[in-house]
Amino acid sequence: MRQSFFPKLVNGPFQDPALFIPFVHEKRAILFDLGEIYGLSAREILKTSHVFISHTHIDHFVGFDRFLRILIGRNKTVCMFGPPGFIANVEGKLSGYTWNLLFDRPFKLLVIEVTPDRLIRKLYTCEKGLLPGEQLPDIPYTGYLLNEDHLTIRTAFLDHRIPCLGFRLEEKFHINIIKARLDEMNIPTGPWLSQFKKWLINKKNSNDIITINENHAYPIGELAERIALITPGQKIAYITDVIYSESNIHQILDLAQDVDHLYIEAAFSQTEEQLAFEKYHLTSYQSGKLAKKAGAKALTVFHFSPRYMHKPQLIENEALKAFTTDE
Repeated sequence: MRQSFFPKLVNGPFQDPALFIPFVHEKRAILFDLGEIYGLSAREILKTSHVFISHTHIDHFVGFDRFLRILIGRNKTVCMFGPPGFIANVEGKLSGYTWNLLFDRPFKLLVIEVTPDRLIRKLYTCEKGLLPGEQLPDIPYTGYLLNEDHLTIRTAFLDHRIPCLGFRLEEKFHINIIKARLDEMNIPTGPWLSQFKKWLINKKNSNDIITINENHAYPIGELAERIALITPGQKIAYITDVIYSESNIHQILDLAQDVDHLYIEAAFSQTEEQLAFEKYHLTSYQSGKLAKKAGAKALTVFHFSPRYMHKPQLIENEALKAFTTDE
């Protein structure tokens, strides 16, 4: 399967969580969590359109200042999602600075607080001095935070002694253009392909005619049968800072079901299961076991406790064993 996005953890397994996901065919990216992000270039940060924060413990949100500093001079709107109390957290960050020199800047920050029954929205604009922000109408909570033509992002509330969001990114389907067929039909590539793919995504009338140039015009349905291979899209799940409980297990398995790649914390060795329970974190074995039960195709564990600084392979090996071994 040709990938539409290539996720990467910004930091190593002992450092702050942040998963950066650039889109291959768009000048766009998203972020899951916002720990320290000095591992991202300014160019990468400027591509970011949406940020999804699991919770606002410092190691998951300390990168907010760098993120804002790079973006604030740009003509761009960024959407940022977080759990209950998130708007107050963002306003606490914004109120720590003086903003008297930015009224001519076009940057906007749309902050969306996710609660079990609604999405609370507030818009912060430079032209109004960022604070106090403009309250927008609430939206009913459906589990989906993003529902675009070609992808969705879904969330669930997990327990870390506070509400903590887990996330699932799912590409609805992937459209592969068969270049050999284009060559056989003497059809050039070009901007028309974007229009063609948009039609397939939106399922418009198959008898509509797409004009490629003066020599080529086809009913879109017929052209799709000849040059397009439609395959299932990519699926990624991101889970961090959760206790191994019946409720969490149920929610995690739902988010991670059949994903191509599961990114999941593994804070402690299985030998310290009780400590992990007391700290509301997962062990390496639990993470690997969840990945296997969910049917994930690939597993990456991260967010290790510093106590394993000199033996990270212990956590990785325990998780891999649980993921690959039949019980």
